[in-house]
Amino acid sequence: MMMKRLSLAICLACCTLGISAQFEQHDDDTKYATDLVKPGTSAPDFKLKTPDGKTIQLSKYAKGKTVVLDFWASWCPDCRKDAPEVVRMYEAYRQYGVEFVGISMDTDVEAWKKAVDKFGIKYPQVSELKKFKETDIAKAYGVNWIPSMVVIGEDGKVKLSTVLTYKVDKYLKEWTTGEYKPSRKGEEVFIDGDHGRLKAIIQSPKLQDGEKCPMVVFCHGFSGSKDGPMFELIADTLQAHGIASIRFDFNGHGDSEGAFQDMTVPNEIEDAKKVVAYVRDLRYVSDLAIVGHSQGGVVASMTAGQLSEQLGQPAFKAVALMAPAAVLRDDAIRGNTMGKMYDPFDPGEYVELFGGLKLGGNYIRTAFSLPIYETAAKYQGPALIIHGTADRVVPYTYGERFHEIWPKSELVIQDYFDHGFSQNIYRSTDIVADFLIRQLK
Repeated sequence: MMMKRLSLAICLACCTLGISAQFEQHDDDTKYATDLVKPGTSAPDFKLKTPDGKTIQLSKYAKGKTVVLDFWASWCPDCRKDAPEVVRMYEAYRQYGVEFVGISMDTDVEAWKKAVDKFGIKYPQVSELKKFKETDIAKAYGVNWIPSMVVIGEDGKVKLSTVLTYKVDKYLKEWTTGEYKPSRKGEEVFIDGDHGRLKAIIQSPKLQDGEKCPMVVFCHGFSGSKDGPMFELIADTLQAHGIASIRFDFNGHGDSEGAFQDMTVPNEIEDAKKVVAYVRDLRYVSDLAIVGHSQGGVVASMTAGQLSEQLGQPAFKAVALMAPAAVLRDDAIRGNTMGKMYDPFDPGEYVELFGGLKLGGNYIRTAFSLPIYETAAKYQGPALIIHGTADRVVPYTYGERFHEIWPKSELVIQDYFDHGFSQNIYRSTDIVADFLIRQLK
């Protein structure tokens, strides 16, 4: 028996090491953007022709404007992959006066035109119609790799140069809307949970007497809390679109009662059910949706499954999972949670983690046999799973598995994004908010 246990532990450890190595995070700018024009320098002027033969001069076109230069080509696979995202950014930021100019490295004007039509590109396009390395514009801007992007400010100075579209999106979001300051406005309520009272914040839109609105329940992650920009950004967007939300601290977290050591996934599911029951009874609430990040994603998915089984139909109008940590079961079996090793067959009373956190032995014992996907599969309504390829806490394959068990789900894989979506939290939260608005309004 001991040999079987040891073999299982070794096998899982080896598999996990392979997964971790596969999903290591890299910043491609350190390799491909080293020669790009540097922020603070004056943007080199140029005169280039459009496919129709018209001339665009940067100094005249960009005077007093913020302009994004997108270096690309129809023959470039990465450019074709990024094109829809660049078009989306153009549509999102043009209302703020941001201009885009595509600088093509094509030599075939017909192939260039065909690609512009295919991707629905509406912003101006220019090119020298020369081979990439022979173009004056590539030399002037230090472009050794495409796609590359350069943001030029109203003063004509370079503000950002990168080969990563998400960095441009984040820069433009912060430039157009200012530094994010959470509203944190809402009604504070306390709800009886599985291990004491849970503190929650409800954000609601202004409603007329008798009017109802949908409600979204947010489930935070392991050692997290109801506060923080991820859920606050989504909640603020939902509120602006007539949708209420509730953010709460699980037992042993934040401002809620209970000890962290007593927290388990099953009792967090019970907490979530108590919150769902509370908001379902509010007179102004119509439909419900649930969102979870990391371990909260596991809780949200299993809560949806259990309640759907009880009702005999989908318990929520929508479920959204952000980097769902279904790896927690494998972590428990392997005896390694957050990098802390322990005997999974005899974890003791608790295991001390980072910052003095004590992970209870019951957490490990219950996680060991947690039927995550089997339970989640009992929910068969609309769902969204969003996960980053650079998530080193939970490899994105765990998110893909939810997509496989939910036929009505949408899967968004964000290249280079980590577990907390820190590369561009605005884009990730926008994706979730947009999905919820589509499903609830």
